[in-house]
Amino acid sequence: MFETVNPATGEPRPPIEELDDNALEACIARAAAAFAEWRLKPVDARTALLGRIADAFEANKDRLARTATEEMGKTLKSAVAEVEKCIAGFRFYASDGPSFLEDREVVYDGGRAIARWQPLGPVLAIMPWNFPYWQVVRFLAPTILAGNVGLLKHASITQGCGALIEEMVQAAGAPEGLFQNLPIKSGKVDALIADERIAAVTLTGSEGAGQKVAEAAGRALKKVVLELGGSDPFIVMPSADLDKAAQVAAKARIQNAGQSCICAKRMIVHGDVYDAFLEKFTAAMAAATLGDPMAPDTDIGPLSSFEQRDTVVEQVARARDQGAQLLFGAQKPDLPGAYLTPGILCDVDPDSEIAREEMFGPVAMVFRASDLDAAVALANDVPFGLGSSIWTEDAEERDRLIRDLQCGMVAVNQMLASVPQAPFGGIKRSGHGRELGPWGLHEFMNLKAVMLTE
Repeated sequence: MFETVNPATGEPRPPIEELDDNALEACIARAAAAFAEWRLKPVDARTALLGRIADAFEANKDRLARTATEEMGKTLKSAVAEVEKCIAGFRFYASDGPSFLEDREVVYDGGRAIARWQPLGPVLAIMPWNFPYWQVVRFLAPTILAGNVGLLKHASITQGCGALIEEMVQAAGAPEGLFQNLPIKSGKVDALIADERIAAVTLTGSEGAGQKVAEAAGRALKKVVLELGGSDPFIVMPSADLDKAAQVAAKARIQNAGQSCICAKRMIVHGDVYDAFLEKFTAAMAAATLGDPMAPDTDIGPLSSFEQRDTVVEQVARARDQGAQLLFGAQKPDLPGAYLTPGILCDVDPDSEIAREEMFGPVAMVFRASDLDAAVALANDVPFGLGSSIWTEDAEERDRLIRDLQCGMVAVNQMLASVPQAPFGGIKRSGHGRELGPWGLHEFMNLKAVMLTE
């Protein structure tokens, strides 16, 4: 049984029954049967279904958004924006996807070959709560286009969102078993990965979860894509527009109450503009409105759970024990839910334990860098390598940062965000593989070489 609470109020939500072993076996059998048929469907039938799923999301936008807010606390306006991004993702693969599946011919001495993309089979997706629709759509849209089928193991606190996604797919007229939400707990994941009918695995989640899933996939010799944690740097150089940089830094740190892998978490600021930036950044963070996530003027809702809120509180306490200064905030307000005020930590020792951790809440760490070399060294001196944001008007600085930052994504003078068209993913302990664009589509496809003589 999944028993959760609304993080904004602390009130219990309706419990959700867990699948028993017999029901889970039936789901896997349906997925295998669906793949046998779906893999043979022409591409235009697959893209037509993607378009109808987008229509279903559009028609149920408010319902989808409210469920996300009630389950994990994000503001309603950000939940609506997330659903709209999902719609765009489905429509992108529906419109541009066929070109990603075209054969490619190569000629060699004595013959020619065709490189052809073909589906692999049922894909198991293990997804987190922080973007309960978009994280799923990042795997689901290319899965459907590829001719694969999907099985979703969603986070415990967003089971309602998982059920709604399945409802939308069914409402669009998908064949039985094409996509199924599996209300199961983590203890059943290893057996699922080992099942011969599961072709591949994708996970977005914590570093620890990624290690466990990678081990299970390795034992089964199955392809796995991992999008794990991040401690993204936000680098500000003297030539930057400080007013804009400070405003965007605050937005990047508090979006989704700071619960995003690609939130800017470490502000690395050149010493020449450190004080000026910190003043502007502090003002922008302090101006954020904390409160009811359903209210249109709320910038920060509660964290996803009381446990998650307390984890961040404990991290802030350890940071202070390790010599960091809490400039302001990071307090539990007098509100009934899992709220935490936005905060800023300064004078963080780059060699401290806390400087190398991911902080999943609305608290920023600010570092002073003496020059560009120091900024690059600070940015790279963490186990993660997901994204980054760089702020400079100097072309040489820009090119150097793009070249030397150890990460999968760089945003130049803007906040990092995922878009359906561009690859998404990281390196180091932030995982491997890519989502989105043609790259995410091809991760779970067989690139078959067809050798011809004529």
